[in-house]
Amino acid sequence: MTAFFYGKNKESPLLKTQLTTYQIRVNSALNSHIKQQTSLSQDGKNQLINALEYATLNNGKRLRPALIYAMGEALSIPLNTLDAAACAMELIHSYSLVHDDLPAMDDDALRRGKPTCHIQFDEATAILVGDAQQTLAFQIISEDPHTTDTNKVRLIQLLTQASGIHGMIGGQMIDIQSEGELPEINQLRTMHLMKTGALIKSSLLMGASQSDRYNDIKERIEHFGNLVGLAFQVQDDILDIESSTETLGKPQGSDEEANKSTYPKLLGLVESKTYRDKLITEAQATLKQLNLNSAFLEDLTTYIAKRSY
Repeated sequence: MTAFFYGKNKESPLLKTQLTTYQIRVNSALNSHIKQQTSLSQDGKNQLINALEYATLNNGKRLRPALIYAMGEALSIPLNTLDAAACAMELIHSYSLVHDDLPAMDDDALRRGKPTCHIQFDEATAILVGDAQQTLAFQIISEDPHTTDTNKVRLIQLLTQASGIHGMIGGQMIDIQSEGELPEINQLRTMHLMKTGALIKSSLLMGASQSDRYNDIKERIEHFGNLVGLAFQVQDDILDIESSTETLGKPQGSDEEANKSTYPKLLGLVESKTYRDKLITEAQATLKQLNLNSAFLEDLTTYIAKRSY
């Protein structure tokens, strides 16, 4: 396993360089798609377009697109056939954040170091921006000239399954209903496999879906994605306690203030860190079994659970 830690610890040059490369690539593609929407708008760059740009082209880590690119490259899939999936995934993730921040949901005023969309613009605009991001995601996949129709259908299926009522949206509903309660560990695990883990797992599957090996390795990728997704959420819960608002780019302690169900609340902080590390160890072992020979994916797996924001 590659030893890698962010924050005060030594960074992996490979991860830093490659992640930046993927971030630049998906940001450039997203910018092109939004410019196209501007050109198609009858009144040019109106408030909806401005808000769409604001909520999408920000300081996001772009980890989910990076997982798509990394898995695809590990399976020798050309990057230009992965761009649509990477953009679509980031748009779905961004839309979920815009809606999560709304007063009716988490009621947050800060996201990625900037005022949330409904604070910068208004609540109605933020709702419509999230809707626009969601529909644009599927438009980008369906119109991609570099992807076959068969692969487009598979990508859309993966993304809808991950983001729908049996994935992210369903997990969000459980999260809302569980506020103020302390569920069993298996219930908390199920919620986070849906709310957070589904998009992470789907990113890996979308990255692999155009490979001839896909059917043979799909089940193992799903297991790997579940482990990484859970570790990501456990670390999120830990950071809500240990990190600062400035570092996180969103309000520190917001989960505790909202009385959310979290791993530290259920297990304690020390045990949560032990659980996170156990998940990452198993994820690295599963990744090795996939025989992808991707040092970047190894580093990214460790970073996901050791990141400082």
